[in-house]
Amino acid sequence: MPSINVNGVEIEQDEDGFIVDPNLWNEDVAKALAAQEGISELTDEHWKVVNYLRNYYLQFQIAPMIRKLCKETGFSLKKIYELFPSGPAKGACKVAGLPKPTGCV
Repeated sequence: MPSINVNGVEIEQDEDGFIVDPNLWNEDVAKALAAQEGISELTDEHWKVVNYLRNYYLQFQIAPMIRKLCKETGFSLKKIYELFPSGPAKGACKVAGLPKPTGCV
């Protein structure tokens, strides 16, 4: 199983790069996962999306959650695609250290 080393800790990832144990997530892990997604720096806009997903992930299925995310953050779906090139569900959930979503948008 692949892994990333963050501050001397090996973080296991699945075949798609999602961390196996979301409890190991922290800001440094988010930055490492973002780098894997081709994001060199997490801006305030990135963090707004990541924190939103971490706060509300368990309450919504992916498609309704993404609609709610757009409505409540004021970001268009296009804007979130620009922030997370792998897509607002897959890329953003990966950086947020959440389990791989089914039915990625």
